[in-house]
Amino acid sequence: MRTHSRQILTVEETFGRNGWHCELVDGRDVLRAGFEAHHTRVDLVAQAYPQLNALCIVSESPMHLDDDHLPFVLELLARANKQLTLGGFEFDLDREMLVFRITNLFERERYDSDIISSMVHCAIAELDRIIPYVAIVRGTPADLLADLDLPRLLMREDVIPPVPGDEEEEEF
Repeated sequence: MRTHSRQILTVEETFGRNGWHCELVDGRDVLRAGFEAHHTRVDLVAQAYPQLNALCIVSESPMHLDDDHLPFVLELLARANKQLTLGGFEFDLDREMLVFRITNLFERERYDSDIISSMVHCAIAELDRIIPYVAIVRGTPADLLADLDLPRLLMREDVIPPVPGDEEEEEF
């Protein structure tokens, strides 16, 4: 059986230091974890690519969309991606999962713990941030979808969770 790389073991150590429960996947440089965010439960996958010294963090949440709402949610995600500096939103059509993915290349075999933690926080926070916007689109009656102003919807701040440290403690 293949052993885990030093890179994914560094990720596991970082999760442990942060008090985040995770499980290594047998035979792969992957670990899985789950978090309760402000709006949703977030499943998280961290995958190391030792040959590149890369780490990819993927957060996801189930999201069923009917044929009427799907194109509007995909447009919403594309518009949200234009505002991002790091990472990006996706919708996994086959598994009906809303996804946020962020990747980083490291200089050394041992990944920097602060960067790993930042990537995890980012992946959880970004997915949690987009959930209410998607819920608004999903809750809009099909005959009114064409009237939705998606750029304006993304400017609404009343639906996003508070920034940790501003008003309340972090939940993850």
